Amino acid sequence: MPKRVDKVNYYLDIAETVSERGTCLRKDYGCIIVKNDEIISTGYVGAPRGRANCVDLGYCTKKKIYPDLHHGGYDACRSVHAEQNAIISAARKDMLGATMYLAGKRKDSEEYEEGPMCCQTCRKLIINAGIEKVIVRISKRDYVEVNVKDWIENDELLAGKITY
Repeated sequence: MPKRVDKVNYYLDIAETVSERGTCLRKDYGCIIVKNDEIISTGYVGAPRGRANCVDLGYCTKKKIYPDLHHGGYDACRSVHAEQNAIISAARKDMLGATMYLAGKRKDSEEYEEGPMCCQTCRKLIINAGIEKVIVRISKRDYVEVNVKDWIENDELLAGKITY
């Protein structure tokens, strides 16, 4: 009898499928927000509605402006992050106590992002949305689970430790 995929990886598989709609030239990220076993919303990386995507332009605006920067420089990025798109597509009342599932791969290697985690801007939005937990895929079946309360209690910006 075939083994059933566990519930967390089921949702991470869906988030990974959502990532295939992404338009970033560097990374494919997909996100879903789930509450009471119901998908509330989905999001993937892409330019705001009506604006040209990097995949259409044929170049990454962030890399063009900041060629040597690996983290940060989000002011030059055309894309809205997957987490942000999922949050703006849902009502806050539906996100209170929900879980966010996030899966991402690098375009150049098709490998899962090493040490993936939500950026500081996404963390602030996740906190304000009332999401309780974030689960991030690190390999096809492995993941890290973060209690959002930890981001509130251990404010990296106040401690001078900014992680991406």
